[in-house]
Amino acid sequence: MFSDWKQAEKALRDIEVVGHEKNKPVSVIGFAEDLRCIGIGTDAAVFYYPDTPNYAYKLYSAQALEKKEVEAGIYKRLKGSQYFPQCYGVGPNYLVLSFEQGVTLYDCLLQGIRVPEKVIQDVEEAREFVRSQGLNPRDIHLKNVLLQEGKGKVLDVSEYIKEGNDSRWEHLVWAYKHFYPLICEVQVPLWILETITNWYNRIDSASFGIEDFSKRVSRLFFRERK
Repeated sequence: MFSDWKQAEKALRDIEVVGHEKNKPVSVIGFAEDLRCIGIGTDAAVFYYPDTPNYAYKLYSAQALEKKEVEAGIYKRLKGSQYFPQCYGVGPNYLVLSFEQGVTLYDCLLQGIRVPEKVIQDVEEAREFVRSQGLNPRDIHLKNVLLQEGKGKVLDVSEYIKEGNDSRWEHLVWAYKHFYPLICEVQVPLWILETITNWYNRIDSASFGIEDFSKRVSRLFFRERK
């Protein structure tokens, strides 16, 4: 079963993923029939190939190629956990992961889909499992957590060998408890989400206060709804 993912290799060779400085998202160059890009990050892009529907292919830029083996090693340590995709193989510049159905928490906000508390609990348990494997669960945010049949699944493990806590998940949990009940099942405009993301990415972590940030977001959101 696990060797059938190689059917996509020819199509993947027709695609180039180009990295950029300043942590900007990669660019995808080229075209392969039926190969569909389903995600873009700062090191890689993820593709779906309908002839191998059980898999997703994470294709790395040349600048980030050394991260491929590192990430494969992380997936090996997390193998068997229900909270993460499985890694089935390694290609010359890509990883073969399980294709995961679901909606990201970011898209849940855009579409007004309610995020159940079970998702929050599942991510907390996922983080505990990561720590039990000697890794560091960080860089967990709205775009890499899936709502999957009422449960949570974490998609990106690439930073789990880095030290330090970026506090992104803790801030999301605070917002879920204190702010999300006010907007649950409301379709949040894309420009508001992007504005909030830009604000958050530019803050000084040394002087950051989640309560003050939430008040700023509230003023933006509820002014828009008037």
